[in-house]
Amino acid sequence: MATYSPQDLDLLLSKLSGDDSFRQSFLKDPQLALGGLGIKLDASQIPSTRSLPAKEVIAAGRHAIKGKVESAAGAVPFFLSGQR
Repeated sequence: MATYSPQDLDLLLSKLSGDDSFRQSFLKDPQLALGGLGIKLDASQIPSTRSLPAKEVIAAGRHAIKGKVESAAGAVPFFLSGQR
């Protein structure tokens, strides 16, 4: 299973929340659209029926997710040091 950085996730959510052309491409061929962002997706993980939330919904989720990722990233040095 591949892992991706918070920046990869933020870029994807940015494209899905503001780029109509990317949204259309993503719905038509998610594997190709994600590949253009450097994200690999196994074809078996793609549902045959696809839909996307409204851009505004994704944008709101993007900001919430970004805040959580940034908060968690700040705690990493404490977890690595064994102190909590």
